[in-house]
Amino acid sequence: MAENKASADENGASAYTEGVPCWVDAQLSDVEAGKRFYGELFGWTFEGGEGTEGGEGGEWTWARLAGEPVAGLVRKTDGRMPTVWTVYFHTPDAAALGRRIREGGGQLVTTPHPVADLGSTALAADPQGAVFGLWQPGRHPGFGRRHEPGSFGWAELYTPDTEAANGFYGDLFHDALFGPGADPDVGRAPVSGVFPAEMPAHFLVHFDVADCEAALGTVARLGGRVQVPPFETSYGGVAVVTDGQGASFALLQR
Repeated sequence: MAENKASADENGASAYTEGVPCWVDAQLSDVEAGKRFYGELFGWTFEGGEGTEGGEGGEWTWARLAGEPVAGLVRKTDGRMPTVWTVYFHTPDAAALGRRIREGGGQLVTTPHPVADLGSTALAADPQGAVFGLWQPGRHPGFGRRHEPGSFGWAELYTPDTEAANGFYGDLFHDALFGPGADPDVGRAPVSGVFPAEMPAHFLVHFDVADCEAALGTVARLGGRVQVPPFETSYGGVAVVTDGQGASFALLQR
């Protein structure tokens, strides 16, 4: 971990700068199918969670890589909910950040609420409708591993107005994005550069892989599909895929 993003305390927890991506989860209709898909794709192992996640009270599961937490799989309790990966940004005070989001023209989809003793969470949307999560840590600080194959590597905001997005997130998370020594794990790009122009604004979670082509083959074999074939970015080679239930994410080869 870069020193400006997180530093280990005496208990091994991490203190992230506000606005650094610190967790991801997937809302799925079939968590067992998700475990089979992502377990084979990324080498994850799984164990049951505790409390609730996402404010819906659904069953959820830790995904681990080499024993460390890297993601959550959450059972949807309402079929109308989207099947989607969500990125969560660290905050020391979710309620205060929620107020700033509303003042900046965004909205809270769910108000901050506790997840057992793990921390507090909320869902928010920016002024253009892109949904993201807030995480105020308790016992769970966030990723145990990242920036290595099988773990979180990047989050890209695809939006119709990158200038407006820079203003909104720059006000919320200035130090994480633009402060001295900042090395952010999140970027902004126009929707039309990769997706159809009519696609809504959204965050796309990226997972690092050692070999993108091999990973694409595994995705296809497991019942997923390629949404956007491999293309080059400033942060590596990327391909956008969906799992067997339709949740989109990206494969990132550095």
